[in-house]
Amino acid sequence: MKKIILSILAFSMFAVSCEDFIEKEERGTQTLDNYFQTAQECEKYTNELTQRLLLSKDWYTLLAPRITNEMATDDAWMGNTGQDNSAHRPCSQYIVTPDNMGDMNSIYTAHYYTIQSANIGLEKMVNSPITDAQKNQYMGESLFVRAYCYYELVNLFGAVPLYTKSLGTGDLKLQRSPATEVYAQIEADLKESAAKLEGIPVARNGRINKWAAYALLARVTLFQEKWADAKLYSNKVITEGPYSLEENFLDIWNVNNHNGKESILEAQSSSVQNEALGSMLPTLSGARGEDKKNFPSNDAKDVIDGWGWCMPTSDLENAYLSENDVIRRRSTITKWGEAAYGDEVLNPTHKFSLNDNKSGRICRKYYIPIATRRTLDKKDGHLPLNVPLIRLAEMYLTRAEASYHTSGDALADINIIRDRVDLEPKTGISGPTLLKQIYKERRLELAFEGLRLFDIRREKDPTTGKRVIETLMGPNGTFVKYNLSSTDPYETTNTKEAQDKGINFDPAKHLLWPIPQIERDLSGGVITQNPNY
Repeated sequence: MKKIILSILAFSMFAVSCEDFIEKEERGTQTLDNYFQTAQECEKYTNELTQRLLLSKDWYTLLAPRITNEMATDDAWMGNTGQDNSAHRPCSQYIVTPDNMGDMNSIYTAHYYTIQSANIGLEKMVNSPITDAQKNQYMGESLFVRAYCYYELVNLFGAVPLYTKSLGTGDLKLQRSPATEVYAQIEADLKESAAKLEGIPVARNGRINKWAAYALLARVTLFQEKWADAKLYSNKVITEGPYSLEENFLDIWNVNNHNGKESILEAQSSSVQNEALGSMLPTLSGARGEDKKNFPSNDAKDVIDGWGWCMPTSDLENAYLSENDVIRRRSTITKWGEAAYGDEVLNPTHKFSLNDNKSGRICRKYYIPIATRRTLDKKDGHLPLNVPLIRLAEMYLTRAEASYHTSGDALADINIIRDRVDLEPKTGISGPTLLKQIYKERRLELAFEGLRLFDIRREKDPTTGKRVIETLMGPNGTFVKYNLSSTDPYETTNTKEAQDKGINFDPAKHLLWPIPQIERDLSGGVITQNPNY
């Protein structure tokens, strides 16, 4: 399950590690010298890069650490109290050390495999005997993949080794580059990606296009507090891109609405029964301990016995309740015994094992409807749930936050998002109150979509100037205090996961994860460690 090199990428890494030593011509064998000679070869290589970035069908390499990041926030518990939690516990409970990082090791390693492979492809494709249009497409997509890998690495680990050329065995010990340099490379790659993908048709489901590059530019410039740039790129996607908000919020994660009109980039999935191409997310984070007797049909075909990781907190539910936000709450959280939103007839009282579930809640965004379950003879590895990575609503919220710091109508943008879920517009708020509302709308809109940890690490409380995560976590954090005084009937009766979630957070070190010790060892100590680890 933990294998992290796929076909072409494995070939790439092997070829690069051996090219310093192999000089003998091998006839009839594919090497780096005779590959990339056709558009088909270039496309296959680029497709493998994109798959390597998304990996929706692999539960461990990227999905698990991304889910662990959610568990390190106020949105999610680990949740599963019936199985070994060693993969998730170090980061989610802030007891992580360089020698004990759980699944966070794998995302570091996997992304560098992908970066190395992207570098190889970019070097080779520039000289490929294919048309300029084909070359631009495959190189533009590869540049985006490299940028996205570095985007996650810099947000998880801070300064990381930065390289844009393929490495041989003699130059594998690179020092860390400052985060500012990593971000500069991300921006450069995305701008070049957008330029190369200009004119490439957008309606190519699962493929990267220029709007994905501009949208990621909006995100990374926001994260750097480059407010004018964040506003520029988010506005460009909103006003020039071919996207529009879904009228029904639930349709964003609908198994029958893959690559919907709001989606800028999605990890693809398929229920094809003779291939394991489905997303593992509904299994990894699905309800644990479902039983056919709890469904009206009393039919085992209706059951997907999930693993139960990453369960919503009552604190997140309370955030929805405080806004009377029924649609986004029910689209994001299903509480034990409640009807699954949008699936009320076939699942009117969704029940699962409370003994194995910390919060008595599951993430509705990751849910597979009963009608879809019934069409599948094979479920695990065949679940057809695409995973949105970037969507249009984020661009409105990015523009709102950038407008707050520059000039513009931030209220108008958050009210567009609120109107979609039938909430009254916010009026007459400004200053710190407005900024806190923007933060809150990001939480309610984008919960469980991979942004919460990065957001609370970067966002600053406008009253105290502290990072938001510092106000939530630690012995005096509001989220920790809430949990310790909570009377929630589910969370407080299952104490197999500690109720003091977040109490170990230390702002002197936990704004970043540590560099894996194994990577430092492999570098001979050239790679330094993050502070206080």
